[in-house]
Amino acid sequence: MKALVAAHRKPKQHPLGGPAARTAATLALASAATATLFEGSGHAEPKLTPAQVKAKVDQLYHDAEVATEAYDGTKEKADATERSLGELRDEAARRTERLNSARNALGSLAAAQYRSGGVAPELQLILSSDPKRYLDDAAFAERAGDRTATTVAGVRKQLAELDRLHARAEGKLAQLRGQQSTLRRQKSDIQSKITAAEALLAQLTAADRVSYEKAETAGAAPADSPRVTRSAEAPRTPPVAVPGSRAAAAVAFAYSALGKPYVWGATGPSSFDCSGLTQAAWRSAGVQLPRTTYTQINVGSRVARSQLAPGDLVFFYSGISHVGLYIGGGQMIHAPHPGAPVRIAPIDQMPFAGAARPA
Repeated sequence: MKALVAAHRKPKQHPLGGPAARTAATLALASAATATLFEGSGHAEPKLTPAQVKAKVDQLYHDAEVATEAYDGTKEKADATERSLGELRDEAARRTERLNSARNALGSLAAAQYRSGGVAPELQLILSSDPKRYLDDAAFAERAGDRTATTVAGVRKQLAELDRLHARAEGKLAQLRGQQSTLRRQKSDIQSKITAAEALLAQLTAADRVSYEKAETAGAAPADSPRVTRSAEAPRTPPVAVPGSRAAAAVAFAYSALGKPYVWGATGPSSFDCSGLTQAAWRSAGVQLPRTTYTQINVGSRVARSQLAPGDLVFFYSGISHVGLYIGGGQMIHAPHPGAPVRIAPIDQMPFAGAARPA
């Protein structure tokens, strides 16, 4: 009986217990490691050629420029909203000053009444810490004398106008905060694309980087002009005649900007993005262009590619996300993208979308 009990209580052996289990575990780990090794090698990212890097970087910079133009448009609206908010606040301050003057007049009237025998109850109310409470009472003006009623009616009107101004200012402030939130998102989007492009470029060897730079600047200067850099040899005056004094001034400004860095959102004088450069160039000629590519294309008159003249704005890509200033001979001056300074390039370097001639 004891033997039977002992046999019953003896733990059951697992089919792979002891040495067999250890052997199986070892084989399983080895198999998993092998599978992981092959899986990792099967999904390893192949090394990109300089041409592939350029294609990826160009796309990232293009996407960043699209986002930059959206940022520029939002920034323009936010600036206008901020100016409008400032004007509303200034007007509210002026009206508050006039309201205080009106209340002071009521105070003078109350003092006169006091000297002549006491202050009317109505004036006691309006000069209290919460006059609006009593001004909203329509019967107040009827109980007051003619002179008091006229003054009180003026105060009531000013209070109503001040309330409307404050309401408009609060609406503008909410609008501005929304635009600022959008700007933060757009800024983050731009920076992430630029960071991704820079990370790709950092993977290139020195030799590959040279190949990339050659491909990047291929055709970026006229055959009869030196390579455009910030050096003293860079051209500073247009080699062709420019019709019209305003167009000539815009082209001259663009030449003076050669070699200056591209900075998204910048409008000069030390750095530019693409539409910032064209805006600054034409501003120097006394013409105010809108801020973005997709609004600049609507200024002045549209021009066929075969009719281009120096000073015309030339636009690229289906979304009108890039602009340059035409200088003649199939060339333009433009601010290309981060890391590439303002330079001369052929207009056939990008998909042509249209042209406009500012008035």
